[in-house]
Amino acid sequence: MYKDISPKEAVKVQEKLRTEIIIEPLVDEVNTVAGADISFDLGSDTMYAAIIVLELSNLEPVARSLVTAPMSFPYIPGLLAFREMPVLLKAWNQLQVQPDVLILDGHGLAHPRRMGIATHFGIEVDHPTIGCAKNILTGSHDELSIEKGATANLIDEDGKVGFALRSRTKVNPIYISPGHKLSSEDSYEIIMQVLTKYKLPRTTRLAHLWANKLRKGEVEEGYFEY
Repeated sequence: MYKDISPKEAVKVQEKLRTEIIIEPLVDEVNTVAGADISFDLGSDTMYAAIIVLELSNLEPVARSLVTAPMSFPYIPGLLAFREMPVLLKAWNQLQVQPDVLILDGHGLAHPRRMGIATHFGIEVDHPTIGCAKNILTGSHDELSIEKGATANLIDEDGKVGFALRSRTKVNPIYISPGHKLSSEDSYEIIMQVLTKYKLPRTTRLAHLWANKLRKGEVEEGYFEY
C-alpha cells in the first residue's frame, strides 16, 4: 500500500482523502475499544504493530493482533500515516473481533491537512477512530486547569480540531482529536473511560507494551483471544 509513493504524491493523497472525512456523533453503543501502536529498532527497516481490543466496561483485554512488516516510507512530519499504515492495516485485518472504536497513537483532525494517522486509517477501514498524541502537531490552546479531566480546545486556522486533555492531575496534557466517524464529544467521553492512573489511556499503554514485546522477541506475531 502506497509503495514507492513520493512525499509530494503523499500530500496529494491526503488532500483528496480530506474530502471523505466524516465527523458526526456515534449512533451505536460502544462496548469495545482498541488501542494501536507500533515499535521499531533504530536502523532497522522492520516495524512491529499491536492492536489490543478491550471491553469498555472493565478495560480487560478481549483480543490482540501482533504483526511485523517492512518500512516502506521514511519519517516525514505530517506524513506519518504513510509510514505506519501498512503494518497497522495488517494488524487490523488479522483481527477477528473488531472493536467499536479504535484509538491510535497520533493525531486525527489535529493535523495541518486534517489527515493525521487516526483520520487516514479511519477512512481506509471505514471505522470510528480517535487520535491520542503526546505532542501538538498543529494549532494552539489556552491554559487548562490542573485537575484530571480538564480540557482546552485545540484551535487551528479553520477552528477547533481537537482538545488538550489533562489525563492526570498536575501532569502535562495529552492531545485528543476525532479521527473519523465520531464527534469531539464522543472522543472525550471514550478517552475518559479508558484513562486509569497513568498519563496515557490503557488502550495505548497495552498496545505499546505488546508492540515492544514483539520487537524484543518475547512473543510471536499472530492473533489471540482471551
